[in-house]
Amino acid sequence: MKLHQLERAQTVPASLERVFAFFKRPENLERLTPSGLGFRILTPRPIVMREGALIDYTIRLSGLPVRWTTLITRYEPPLRFVDEQLRGPYAYWHHTHEFREVAGGTEVSDRVVYALPLGALGGLLHRLYVRQELERIFGYRAEAIRSAFAG
Repeated sequence: MKLHQLERAQTVPASLERVFAFFKRPENLERLTPSGLGFRILTPRPIVMREGALIDYTIRLSGLPVRWTTLITRYEPPLRFVDEQLRGPYAYWHHTHEFREVAGGTEVSDRVVYALPLGALGGLLHRLYVRQELERIFGYRAEAIRSAFAG
């Protein structure tokens, strides 16, 4: 299984507490995900973010609905949390969200380590489509985060 990595960081003009309060609400994932993915949370609300929390949702990949279940495996407010895919389109998905106070606000960083299923075919799909799609999704996410904390 070939592991890939995606890292992003940005600074938002808001306090660490305010930024973490936004990210600890899974409902805000809908605001951070491009509408074309049809992201929809299935877990009844309110969802209490904590270590051991399970979150079920669906997304659309190439028009097809895909169910995704994540487990919060680490929860250290207001500094970090980790979600790992238990069920979904990846063979492996480990997403670390970190937050730290910096001059001018809070740095928000994402580190995703992931692998695709299907062996060599998965590798080809990664090169032709998946990597660019994740870059696009996380680019949208960065703009949505910026917008959420503007003004």
